[in-house]
Amino acid sequence: MNKYQNPLESRYCSDEMLYNFSPEKKFTTWRKLWFALAEIEKELGLEITDEQIKELKDNLLNINYEKAAEYEKKFRHDVMAHVHTYGDAAPTARPIIHLGATSAFVGDNTDLIQIREGFHLIKQKLVNVIKGLNDFAQKYKDLPTLGFTHYQPAQLTTVGKRATLWLQSVLLDFEELEFREKTLRFRGVKGTTGTAASFKELFDGDFEKVKTLDKKLSERFGFKNVFKVSGQTYDRKIDAQALEILSNIAQSAHKFTNDLRLLQNLKEIEEPFEKNQIGSSAMAYKRNPMRSERIASLAKFVISLASSPAMVASTQWFERTLDDSANKRLSIPQAFLAIDAILIIWNNILDGLVVYPKMIEKHINEELPFMATEYIIMEGVKHGGDRQELHEIIRTHSMEAARQVKIEGKNNDLIERILTDEKVNIDKEKLISLLNPKNFIGFASEQTEEFLQQEVAPILEKYKNFIGIDTDLKV
Repeated sequence: MNKYQNPLESRYCSDEMLYNFSPEKKFTTWRKLWFALAEIEKELGLEITDEQIKELKDNLLNINYEKAAEYEKKFRHDVMAHVHTYGDAAPTARPIIHLGATSAFVGDNTDLIQIREGFHLIKQKLVNVIKGLNDFAQKYKDLPTLGFTHYQPAQLTTVGKRATLWLQSVLLDFEELEFREKTLRFRGVKGTTGTAASFKELFDGDFEKVKTLDKKLSERFGFKNVFKVSGQTYDRKIDAQALEILSNIAQSAHKFTNDLRLLQNLKEIEEPFEKNQIGSSAMAYKRNPMRSERIASLAKFVISLASSPAMVASTQWFERTLDDSANKRLSIPQAFLAIDAILIIWNNILDGLVVYPKMIEKHINEELPFMATEYIIMEGVKHGGDRQELHEIIRTHSMEAARQVKIEGKNNDLIERILTDEKVNIDKEKLISLLNPKNFIGFASEQTEEFLQQEVAPILEKYKNFIGIDTDLKV
């Protein structure tokens, strides 16, 4: 307990995402790349023996991390430290490890594999968020609620229709995530400055063999798309694009928590609150929206991280500079870890979201009389009233009703005032029936149903195998 611990690891993230960016994942992938490189080079005619290939294969997971650390301290070079460590474990193969390659061969290709796997893990959790929001929207598509513009009461919507706004943002993110995952390119085998000069030498100038090596190795690691050209590294724009989509997911999550925290203050909708959970160390009655606040906090972190790879991409020099390295080690894994945590918490919230229809109805009834005034004027005109006179009468009643609410703290009595005003020529029963909140929600229910069927259902069907994850929080 006397050293800093990253809370993303100790408090928030899944074991799967932590493993994806772990040293073991990184360095075993390095060895798999070296093994594949040697095996394909042998297939293409280089003098590499079966014994060397077998020795490389047998020691893929046999990594002496202490020895690697000693080598790195000596060489000040992490890749060469692991080349020597692998060579110690596979002495017969030592002469052909890393043959023709540069450090970016293992470093960059491994980064791209981790980004791809990170995308996959994020996609699985995002599908479950989509499912949770879909089910919530479907359940409450007909429940009227106050709409808000500028956080001021506006025309009614429904609880489910509002949830489709959260869902729409997530679908935009999901669409982009699918695109990034589908089009992600592998660096492959490109040589020191991207010209493949070392491989030209190895294969006696046979460009077709070099291209075959690049293609076969990339396919072996599951990449159909490969950079046709590169410097020493893959285009750092990839990192900027990866964190941009993570930032977008964070923005959608933060927007959701903003709305939920405001609704929780209104006592209309509430995030889960466990039996023994403590909201405040001082105020025992508190039910603080801890989960939403945690998402908001992590989301800000991810959004801020997105600027790092953008700056790196814009300031790389020619074929390669190393001022990206320390930044990449920090920004990329932590952005993925934080989004992983956000989605775990988001799914946890959706598993236990609580709606209070009576409080929603209470707030509607406090504002609905004001919203009904236009309809009342139209009804009065239909019964022979003068539109301008009716407007002034109702305006006067509205101002007085508002004064009683704001100054005296009384209930909104606008409808009672209108009902008892003989100058308002309107059917009293018609007026009362008019005040059914469902008369003021427009096509909210129909829009929700159509959106869920046409936009959401195909995604849930396509990724139905992703549905169902553990949403328990570590703390």
